Amino acid sequence: MPTHPFLSDEWIDAARAIHAEVRDRSAPPATLRMNLVVRDVPFGPGTLDAHVDTSAGVLDVELGHLTEPDVTVILDYATAKGVLVDHDPKAGMQAFMSGRISVEGDVSRLLVLLGQSPDDGAADTAAKIRAITA
Repeated sequence: MPTHPFLSDEWIDAARAIHAEVRDRSAPPATLRMNLVVRDVPFGPGTLDAHVDTSAGVLDVELGHLTEPDVTVILDYATAKGVLVDHDPKAGMQAFMSGRISVEGDVSRLLVLLGQSPDDGAADTAAKIRAITA
């Protein structure tokens, strides 16, 4: 399986295909509408806007922002990769404590989602995402 730089156009296309393949195999996550702002992206315009929306009972991750998010998370590229691809909770906590992650909105909604244990479908998706990431 080819690998691609995290958040490159090729990586986004491959991640979309993975999410479409496993979309219905995971338990419905806690409801959250979250915008993401990833700074210091080493290609493109340098900033990437995306969102996570679980309000339909499935995990929807896509480019662009939601108009009424519960929370907005702003973080740098390296931290985003550590948290979203490597699933390194220590990296996330250290980044939050040092100010490299900022959160606006209802933080409690984010904590509920982060506190959920991944089911087999979510774990499979995470492994596939790691496998395509250079």
